[in-house]
Amino acid sequence: MRVYAGVDPVTGRRHYLTELVPKGPKAEREADAVRSRLLAEVDERRNPRTSATVDQLLERYMEQLDGSPNTEVLYRGYIKNDISPFLGKVKASSVDPEMLDALYAELRRCRLHCKKQRGLVDHRVAKEHDCDERCRPHRCKPLGRSTVRHIHFLLSGAFRKAKRWRWVSINPCEMSEPPAAPAANPQPPTPEEAALIVTAAWEDPEWGTLVWAAMTTGARRGEICAIRWTSLNLEEGRESVWLRYAIRKEHGELVEAELKTHQQRRIALDTETAMLLRELRRKREEQAKTLGFELPRDGFVFSNAPDGATHLRPDGVTQRYERLAERLGINTTIHKLRHYSATELILSLCQPDHPLAIMRV
Repeated sequence: MRVYAGVDPVTGRRHYLTELVPKGPKAEREADAVRSRLLAEVDERRNPRTSATVDQLLERYMEQLDGSPNTEVLYRGYIKNDISPFLGKVKASSVDPEMLDALYAELRRCRLHCKKQRGLVDHRVAKEHDCDERCRPHRCKPLGRSTVRHIHFLLSGAFRKAKRWRWVSINPCEMSEPPAAPAANPQPPTPEEAALIVTAAWEDPEWGTLVWAAMTTGARRGEICAIRWTSLNLEEGRESVWLRYAIRKEHGELVEAELKTHQQRRIALDTETAMLLRELRRKREEQAKTLGFELPRDGFVFSNAPDGATHLRPDGVTQRYERLAERLGINTTIHKLRHYSATELILSLCQPDHPLAIMRV
């Protein structure tokens, strides 16, 4: 039984609702019932308006995505590697919660979506090469729970719009079950480890100042790299930093862009951090005077250029910090300094004699 349901908004072709009626002595009566039901769905606008596939739905959704370029790149990677191979050619109106649960189970089985064949090898590089000890027998590694949940949120957003566009009659993501969110386990460095890191970083005073500022402000690495002298208020008694921008990649290029949360914030600076930044400013001004120019007011605070015209690369900051931590035998990352800062602030609220509590007073 085929019932005309209008023009497909995706392909521009005539769209039909189709249902197969099994042969038998009651086939004609059942066909009349199916026809009446399909016509009612069309009249009541309850039918899917298109036979578009999941790939077509996701492409339309990504065209209208209101997110950062990094989010777009991340989502397109999920679509290419984890969604299209399994659901890409399936009609969006045919996707049900069972399909989504099966997809999430597969992603949690093996991130490479292997076929469970014997003799598979995890090669060290994708291009042609001579295998050595770095090429090992394949071992299935699941995608992380957080990653699978991100994929669920991507599909949920796409099907939510599809339901509003009447491409589908229901949102199957509302009835599917992604993995539970992993328990928070930030594992910041201990105060003793933080002291070792700062002491070692101080072999280069400018690098030590950056590490100290990251530790006391809890700013992200991209935010630290984007701080300009105009963002700092080093006036005694009013010391603060105004975080307005962050350095991040957009379309393969490093740019000074809005913050991750799109919300600017001011952070009060403690006495020691303000003193270190004043000292860094003084050294930069002396260096500029020696080279015959005046230090620009809007230069980057942390820069390899004498005039602060260029910012540091966030990836470079991460790599330098990780090399430092590895040399000290400490398993940590620069991002965990955000957790360290938050932990110490919480302790300062609970312990009146904590150094941060004293600094606030």
